[in-house]
Amino acid sequence: VQLQASGGGLVQAGGSLRLSCAASGRSFSGYGLGWFRQAPGKEREFVAAISRSGGSTYYADSVQARFTISRDNAKNTVYLQMNRLKPEDTAVYYCAADSGTDGRIRAHEHEYDYWGQGTEVTVSS
Repeated sequence: VQLQASGGGLVQAGGSLRLSCAASGRSFSGYGLGWFRQAPGKEREFVAAISRSGGSTYYADSVQARFTISRDNAKNTVYLQMNRLKPEDTAVYYCAADSGTDGRIRAHEHEYDYWGQGTEVTVSS
């Protein structure tokens, strides 16, 4: 599967952005999906993940209650709605897909098989 992330940009603190990640290739609904981010000078970190059906989600503590991950299997797209953005949310955001068949939500980089190219989010104070 190929992933293409979009929707990044410059936003003021307290604002919102919605990231999208469109997939092409094999059956989209067969993949668990996640968002990760990498801030300047830091390692890439987990942000959010969603199960194949969309029925289960999981978030990093730092974004809980501010970010929402969702997916539209008919459109082969996963979204990350980001509200009440903070300067520390500034990063390149990556979408990723895992082909595991156990239905488990994954929160570690090495558990994902496919990655998008990243979209940059900058939050000004």
